[in-house]
Amino acid sequence: MYVVGISGGVGSGKTTVSSQFAGLGITIADADIAARTIVEPGKPVLKKIVDKYGQSILLESGKLNRVLLREIIFNDSDARTWLEKLTHGPINLELRGIIDKSTSPYSILVLSAGTGRSSLMDRLLVIDTSPELQIKRVMVRDNCTREQVQAIMDAQPTRQQRLDIADDILLNDESSDNLSSVVRQFHVKYTNLAKSKRND
Repeated sequence: MYVVGISGGVGSGKTTVSSQFAGLGITIADADIAARTIVEPGKPVLKKIVDKYGQSILLESGKLNRVLLREIIFNDSDARTWLEKLTHGPINLELRGIIDKSTSPYSILVLSAGTGRSSLMDRLLVIDTSPELQIKRVMVRDNCTREQVQAIMDAQPTRQQRLDIADDILLNDESSDNLSSVVRQFHVKYTNLAKSKRND
């Protein structure tokens, strides 16, 4: 299976772009969705998180209090490292399972905002946008302050670091109509690359 990774900073539009690929019949394996799946009630990863932080890390429903956990790891680099080590393997297994079952010409792997390349993918498409537009989008989407968004962006790879490792770049500053056209062009490109890989 030919796998194209999609990366980009917070508010860059990874979800919008991957949804357009999905509309073209392409299988989407999203790391953020996988990260939520592996901490559902009854899953071993959630048990280890509760063992470390106690029942207070859970909501009344028994689900993980993601807001509280995010606050903990945002303010404690050791806690963030521990969580990344705990979840890395299970997230990769979840994503691999989705990709292995795919019947589309290629698959899209949507990476978390803080990640670069993945061993699961053949090519990396970086969704690029201006920092100012990122801030505006996230403020509207998450109802948060400019300072909160800037703090998230500061903890992620820089715009230039993402562009430096890209195989392809999609500038997501334009209208949705133009975005659809660009996605379709990439779709044709990736379908042909996948076909070439299968024929090698």
